[in-house]
Amino acid sequence: MATSDDDGRWVVHGERIIYDNKWVTVGLADITTPSGARFEHHTVTLPAAAVLAVLDASEENVLMTFRHRFVSDVWGWELPGGLLDASESPEQTAVRETEEETGYRVHRVEFVAAYEPMIGTVRSKHHVYVGRNPELVAEPTELDEGRYEWVPLAKVPDLISSGQLQSSGTLMALLHILGTKSGGK
Repeated sequence: MATSDDDGRWVVHGERIIYDNKWVTVGLADITTPSGARFEHHTVTLPAAAVLAVLDASEENVLMTFRHRFVSDVWGWELPGGLLDASESPEQTAVRETEEETGYRVHRVEFVAAYEPMIGTVRSKHHVYVGRNPELVAEPTELDEGRYEWVPLAKVPDLISSGQLQSSGTLMALLHILGTKSGGK
Protein backbone atom coordinates (compact mmCIF):
# COMPACT_ATOMS: atom_id res chain seq x y z
CA MET A 1 0.00 0.00 0.00
CA ALA A 2 1.01 3.60 -0.57
CA THR A 3 2.35 5.74 2.24
CA SER A 4 2.56 9.50 2.73
CA ASP A 5 4.46 11.25 -0.03
CA ASP A 6 7.31 13.69 0.66
CA ASP A 7 6.14 16.14 -2.03
CA GLY A 8 2.98 17.19 -0.14
CA ARG A 9 0.62 14.86 -2.00
CA TRP A 10 -2.33 13.26 -0.20
CA VAL A 11 -2.09 9.53 -0.86
CA VAL A 12 -5.25 7.59 -1.70
CA HIS A 13 -5.07 3.97 -0.63
CA GLY A 14 -8.51 3.16 -2.03
CA GLU A 15 -12.04 4.44 -2.32
CA ARG A 16 -15.38 2.73 -1.88
CA ILE A 17 -18.74 3.92 -3.13
CA ILE A 18 -21.43 4.31 -0.47
CA TYR A 19 -24.15 5.80 -2.72
CA ASP A 20 -24.45 6.01 -6.51
CA ASN A 21 -26.99 7.16 -9.09
CA LYS A 22 -26.87 9.13 -12.37
CA TRP A 23 -26.77 12.47 -10.52
CA VAL A 24 -24.32 11.90 -7.65
CA THR A 25 -21.81 9.39 -6.34
CA VAL A 26 -20.73 9.54 -2.70
CA GLY A 27 -17.62 7.69 -1.66
CA LEU A 28 -15.24 7.19 1.23
CA ALA A 29 -11.55 7.44 0.38
CA ASP A 30 -8.88 5.91 2.61
CA ILE A 31 -6.22 8.64 2.58
CA THR A 32 -2.95 9.61 4.22
CA THR A 33 -2.15 13.31 4.52
CA PRO A 34 1.37 14.72 4.03
CA SER A 35 1.76 14.87 7.83
CA GLY A 36 1.09 11.12 8.07
CA ALA A 37 -2.48 11.12 9.40
CA ARG A 38 -4.59 8.35 7.90
CA PHE A 39 -8.39 8.44 7.84
CA GLU A 40 -11.47 8.14 5.62
CA HIS A 41 -12.53 11.27 3.74
CA HIS A 42 -15.89 11.72 1.98
CA THR A 43 -15.86 12.34 -1.76
CA VAL A 44 -18.70 13.51 -3.97
CA THR A 45 -18.68 13.05 -7.74
CA LEU A 46 -21.16 14.97 -9.89
CA PRO A 47 -21.51 14.96 -13.68
CA ALA A 48 -19.37 17.44 -15.62
CA ALA A 49 -21.11 20.59 -16.86
CA ALA A 50 -20.65 23.33 -19.46
CA VAL A 51 -21.90 26.93 -19.66
CA LEU A 52 -21.86 29.49 -22.47
CA ALA A 53 -21.93 33.27 -22.13
CA VAL A 54 -23.65 34.53 -25.29
CA LEU A 55 -22.73 38.09 -26.23
CA ASP A 56 -24.86 40.19 -28.58
CA ALA A 57 -23.44 41.87 -31.70
CA SER A 58 -22.39 44.97 -29.71
CA GLU A 59 -20.72 42.76 -27.06
CA GLU A 60 -22.34 44.99 -24.45
CA ASN A 61 -25.09 42.53 -23.42
CA VAL A 62 -25.13 38.91 -22.31
CA LEU A 63 -28.01 36.43 -22.55
CA MET A 64 -29.10 35.27 -19.08
CA THR A 65 -32.11 33.99 -17.18
CA PHE A 66 -33.30 34.94 -13.70
CA ARG A 67 -34.38 31.68 -12.11
CA HIS A 68 -35.02 29.88 -8.86
CA ARG A 69 -32.76 27.07 -7.60
CA PHE A 70 -34.69 24.92 -5.13
CA VAL A 71 -31.68 23.21 -3.48
CA SER A 72 -30.25 26.48 -2.15
CA ASP A 73 -33.66 28.26 -2.33
CA VAL A 74 -32.19 31.28 -4.12
CA TRP A 75 -33.08 33.35 -7.17
CA GLY A 76 -30.28 34.48 -9.44
CA TRP A 77 -29.06 35.28 -12.92
CA GLU A 78 -27.50 32.39 -14.83
CA LEU A 79 -26.06 31.57 -18.22
CA PRO A 80 -27.35 28.72 -20.37
CA GLY A 81 -25.65 25.37 -19.89
CA GLY A 82 -26.03 21.87 -18.61
CA LEU A 83 -24.55 18.48 -17.93
CA LEU A 84 -22.25 16.92 -20.51
CA ASP A 85 -23.78 14.34 -22.78
CA ALA A 86 -21.49 11.30 -23.10
CA SER A 87 -21.53 11.59 -26.90
CA GLU A 88 -20.54 15.29 -26.94
CA SER A 89 -17.52 17.44 -26.25
CA PRO A 90 -17.98 20.10 -23.55
CA GLU A 91 -18.20 22.76 -26.28
CA GLN A 92 -20.90 20.82 -28.13
CA THR A 93 -22.88 20.47 -24.91
CA ALA A 94 -22.65 24.21 -24.20
CA VAL A 95 -23.79 25.09 -27.74
CA ARG A 96 -26.64 22.53 -27.72
CA GLU A 97 -27.87 23.54 -24.26
CA THR A 98 -27.82 27.20 -25.28
CA GLU A 99 -29.95 26.53 -28.32
CA GLU A 100 -32.39 24.35 -26.35
CA GLU A 101 -32.74 26.88 -23.51
CA THR A 102 -32.70 30.14 -25.49
CA GLY A 103 -33.44 29.42 -29.16
CA TYR A 104 -30.11 31.08 -30.10
CA ARG A 105 -27.36 29.36 -32.08
CA VAL A 106 -23.88 30.82 -31.70
CA HIS A 107 -21.44 30.87 -34.60
CA ARG A 108 -18.19 31.57 -32.75
CA VAL A 109 -17.20 29.85 -29.52
CA GLU A 110 -14.18 30.68 -27.34
CA PHE A 111 -12.94 28.38 -24.58
CA VAL A 112 -12.42 30.23 -21.28
CA ALA A 113 -11.56 27.62 -18.64
CA ALA A 114 -12.19 24.18 -17.19
CA TYR A 115 -12.24 24.10 -13.40
CA GLU A 116 -13.48 22.25 -10.31
CA PRO A 117 -15.98 24.47 -8.39
CA MET A 118 -15.53 22.71 -5.00
CA ILE A 119 -12.08 21.19 -5.40
CA GLY A 120 -11.56 20.00 -1.81
CA THR A 121 -14.51 17.61 -1.65
CA VAL A 122 -16.38 17.44 -4.97
CA ARG A 123 -15.33 16.14 -8.39
CA SER A 124 -17.34 17.95 -11.07
CA LYS A 125 -15.39 19.50 -13.92
CA HIS A 126 -17.06 22.63 -15.29
CA HIS A 127 -16.27 23.99 -18.76
CA VAL A 128 -16.81 27.67 -19.55
CA TYR A 129 -17.18 29.25 -23.00
CA VAL A 130 -18.04 32.60 -24.57
CA GLY A 131 -20.24 32.58 -27.67
CA ARG A 132 -20.47 35.30 -30.28
CA ASN A 133 -22.54 36.00 -33.41
CA PRO A 134 -25.83 34.62 -32.01
CA GLU A 135 -28.70 33.89 -34.35
CA LEU A 136 -32.25 33.29 -33.15
CA VAL A 137 -33.20 30.02 -34.91
CA ALA A 138 -36.12 28.63 -32.89
CA GLU A 139 -38.23 28.90 -29.79
CA PRO A 140 -36.62 27.39 -26.68
CA THR A 141 -37.41 23.71 -26.14
CA GLU A 142 -36.26 23.59 -22.50
CA LEU A 143 -39.16 25.25 -20.69
CA ASP A 144 -38.02 24.89 -17.06
CA GLU A 145 -34.92 27.10 -17.39
CA GLY A 146 -36.66 30.47 -17.05
CA ARG A 147 -37.05 33.25 -19.59
CA TYR A 148 -33.80 34.51 -21.10
CA GLU A 149 -33.13 38.19 -21.68
CA TRP A 150 -30.25 40.40 -22.72
CA VAL A 151 -28.56 41.89 -19.64
CA PRO A 152 -26.09 44.79 -19.97
CA LEU A 153 -22.56 43.76 -18.98
CA ALA A 154 -22.31 47.11 -17.18
CA LYS A 155 -24.84 45.74 -14.64
CA VAL A 156 -22.80 42.61 -13.84
CA PRO A 157 -20.68 44.09 -11.00
CA ASP A 158 -23.84 45.26 -9.21
CA LEU A 159 -25.50 41.87 -9.78
CA ILE A 160 -22.48 40.18 -8.20
CA SER A 161 -22.28 42.48 -5.18
CA SER A 162 -26.04 42.21 -4.55
CA GLY A 163 -25.88 38.40 -4.55
CA GLN A 164 -27.87 37.97 -7.76
CA LEU A 165 -25.05 36.04 -9.49
CA GLN A 166 -24.15 32.93 -7.51
CA SER A 167 -23.53 30.21 -10.09
CA SER A 168 -19.78 29.56 -10.30
CA GLY A 169 -19.80 28.99 -14.07
CA THR A 170 -21.74 32.20 -14.65
CA LEU A 171 -19.36 34.14 -12.41
CA MET A 172 -16.27 32.68 -14.10
CA ALA A 173 -17.51 33.50 -17.62
CA LEU A 174 -18.69 37.02 -16.82
CA LEU A 175 -15.59 37.96 -14.83
CA HIS A 176 -13.49 36.71 -17.75
CA ILE A 177 -15.48 38.89 -20.19
CA LEU A 178 -15.25 41.95 -17.93
CA GLY A 179 -11.54 41.38 -17.33
CA THR A 180 -10.71 41.11 -21.02
CA LYS A 181 -12.91 44.13 -21.88
CA SER A 182 -11.01 46.27 -19.39
CA GLY A 183 -7.61 45.25 -20.73
CA GLY A 184 -6.96 42.38 -18.33
CA LYS A 185 -6.15 39.97 -21.17
